[in-house]
Amino acid sequence: MRLRVDPRTGAVLLTVPKRVSRRRALEWAAGQRAWIEAALANVVPRAEIAPGAAIPFRGEAHVIDWEEGRARTVRVEPGNLRIGGPLDGLSGRLIRWLKAEARRVLEAETREYAAKAGVTVTRVGVGDTLSRWGSCSSSGGIRYSWRLILAPDWVRRATVAHEVAHRVHMNHGPDFHALVEALYGEDPAPARQWLRREGPGLHRIGRAV
Repeated sequence: MRLRVDPRTGAVLLTVPKRVSRRRALEWAAGQRAWIEAALANVVPRAEIAPGAAIPFRGEAHVIDWEEGRARTVRVEPGNLRIGGPLDGLSGRLIRWLKAEARRVLEAETREYAAKAGVTVTRVGVGDTLSRWGSCSSSGGIRYSWRLILAPDWVRRATVAHEVAHRVHMNHGPDFHALVEALYGEDPAPARQWLRREGPGLHRIGRAV
């Protein structure tokens, strides 16, 4: 049996062999309470989207500057995201705007790298998967996590280069990695390391649980 805590969601996950009963597994897990509490203490706290809160946008902290009487359209200023409209629904409006920004920026960067690689991309989309930051289908579509718009530009662009390179090599062999570096213009390893280290915190922004 194995226990782990997902740093992106704070969920406690119990893996049990088929031969072990549910009752025995839960009794064993209950005995691991101290370990579970210690692991949960290391999970990045959930970041609420609310007036006065700070969230990252393109790698820089921005305070949510809300006044009800302003227009609902988000305006980006140095260190601030200015937004208006009713307080009820503020989180949803801001997340929708972040998703639209992510789609706009990622679409442009994907087309840029695709032209450089001499390939076509049929469609660019965004979602909110926990398992990966991007994916490329054999049909030519690329889909990203919208949360990449929260990360620094150099991190996001490395992810775009990675996915576009899959339009040439649908594997992770030496030729693939060489193409990623050629498209990106430098070693993408620091960007991957940044996502491994900071990515769980991005997944905690604006989540209901």
